[in-house]
Amino acid sequence: MNLRNPLANAHNHGAAGDGVSHWWAQRFSAILLTGLTVWLVFALTRLIGADHAAAVDWLSSPFNAAMAILFVVTSIYHGKLGLQVVIEDYVHHRLAEVTLQVLVKIASIVGGLLAVIAILKVAFGV
Repeated sequence: MNLRNPLANAHNHGAAGDGVSHWWAQRFSAILLTGLTVWLVFALTRLIGADHAAAVDWLSSPFNAAMAILFVVTSIYHGKLGLQVVIEDYVHHRLAEVTLQVLVKIASIVGGLLAVIAILKVAFGV
């Protein structure tokens, strides 16, 4: 006979054991995206009516290129975290869940690399 409260056995043990870090990563990336979105809106409003050369000059600035890369990487990471939660919560067939998780991670890596390479090509004038 076990007199221990079942809540004591479950205390600090999430379903996967790492739910809190995932939650904090989502919140941190959301807060970071808030500031980056304000920067992006402000920066792009300055480019209204500009031609291609002006946009390339703008992205050639090291600060703007770095901020654009940070925005893209943070957006993709935040999206990956969100899709991971949706898949975990709503896909109940194990093979489909694992397949979708792998596809989301691959798409995140490929999309992030392509976006960063494109930004760097424009920034360095390649």
